[in-house]
Amino acid sequence: MAPSAISNGVSNVANGHTPKLEFETYYNLINNELTKTAKSRHNINPATTEPNPEVPVSTQEDVDEAVAAARAAFKTWSKTTLEERGEKLVAYADAIDGHKDDFAKLLTSEQGKPLAQSYVEIGMAISWLRAFSTMKIPDEVIEDNEDLLIIHTNVPLGVVGGIVPWNYPILLAVGKIAPALITANTLILKPSPYAPYCNLKLAELAARFFPPGVLQALSGAEDLGPMFTTHPDVDKIAFTGSIATGKKVMAAAAPTLKRVTLELGGNDPAIICDDVDVEAIIPKLANVSFLCCSQICMMIKRLYVHESIYPRFLAAFVAHTRAFKVGPGTDPDVFIGPVQNKMQFDKVRTMYQHIAAENWTAALGGDVPDPDPTGKGYFFTPTIIDNPPEDSAIVTEEPFGPILPVLKWKDEEDVIGRANAGKTGLGASVWSKDLRRAERMARRLEAGSVWVNSHFDVAPRVPFGGHKWSGVGMEWGVLGLKGYCNPQTLWLKKRV
Repeated sequence: MAPSAISNGVSNVANGHTPKLEFETYYNLINNELTKTAKSRHNINPATTEPNPEVPVSTQEDVDEAVAAARAAFKTWSKTTLEERGEKLVAYADAIDGHKDDFAKLLTSEQGKPLAQSYVEIGMAISWLRAFSTMKIPDEVIEDNEDLLIIHTNVPLGVVGGIVPWNYPILLAVGKIAPALITANTLILKPSPYAPYCNLKLAELAARFFPPGVLQALSGAEDLGPMFTTHPDVDKIAFTGSIATGKKVMAAAAPTLKRVTLELGGNDPAIICDDVDVEAIIPKLANVSFLCCSQICMMIKRLYVHESIYPRFLAAFVAHTRAFKVGPGTDPDVFIGPVQNKMQFDKVRTMYQHIAAENWTAALGGDVPDPDPTGKGYFFTPTIIDNPPEDSAIVTEEPFGPILPVLKWKDEEDVIGRANAGKTGLGASVWSKDLRRAERMARRLEAGSVWVNSHFDVAPRVPFGGHKWSGVGMEWGVLGLKGYCNPQTLWLKKRV
């Protein structure tokens, strides 16, 4: 056990004083105590490849201790009122807001995204906490007569394991914390091994507001996830990550019949109709194609443009994208930072190598970076591929990096079929001035979120999830809250 300042933090908050967190050292949080482990590890800043601080490497013993604390805390936390839980979420949101400068710098140093985008992510997380603080699942009265009252209600599951990815570690952690805690569950965060720092500090800060065992966090290596997914006393896994890992999570949860919510990868199509104002939509499309170095599951990954406007559209899209500044997230005016880690760098680099190997036409970029980015960072030039074959890897696979195919279409039936091809179905969009036409096309797209004249709009009160291999269940909104509950029907006989 490392010396803990948590108890002092709690008392100071109670007295109206909130001491600032330090952002130099990193611990697990178990039962509101900061703990070390026998082994530690570190990640690197993807913009510089320099080391970030050491973090714990948790063991099965750490997991068992955290799960036991979470289960003990659930006994009392599940009896608190919605108002009590909501007040704590709001206080927690306020504290994150008070540390937003530190969190933004930390997020950029571990994830790589530009500081401006880090502030946006933090702002979204704060908004999510405040929104969830007032959300509830209303009881449904199915029947009420002189003899019988039948109510359908929802009760908390118990202990939740929240497995968080490396691309949006603050928002996607809070996106599990808020619904789990407002529905009276306890939660253990398992950060990505590639981005553990913000999640550990989120948990450390939370200990000032929530009772011991309600919110905890464990950092570890690749073997930590299975310790959660197979643990007999974890009731639910809320996972965001790749399709391949999502399948492993689902299989590991099966022997104990854990509830699972899986938010997995996508290969989002955007269909651009012939009646659009090209100059007006280009900035929007470019932003939602290359934001966060295209490392967002709901970014546009396939851009289908009507053939009648294709040459003009492509030229304008290339010109706008060329103006994006690439560099470290701490540099001013940077829009595209580095890819987050070496594993992803190698995958994206392979996709760039396909350009020459498969004779694709790069309308912009296409340079293959040196295979050893040490000292240089994991950077790529944003790249646009001009009308590649429909069966090429850049169309059928999700690159999760700043390389995008732009493709021609003519027939509506054909483009709908092409957009729906494949096993993914996370997001999709249609862009047109004719809203009736756009809605008709949108309703035929096989995706959990479909937008008209936008893409990647999300909100805490709006359910979000995928079709097909892009996920199981939904996050956020009242529907997402239900995923953290067991449904229960109450039969109340009025006469005995």
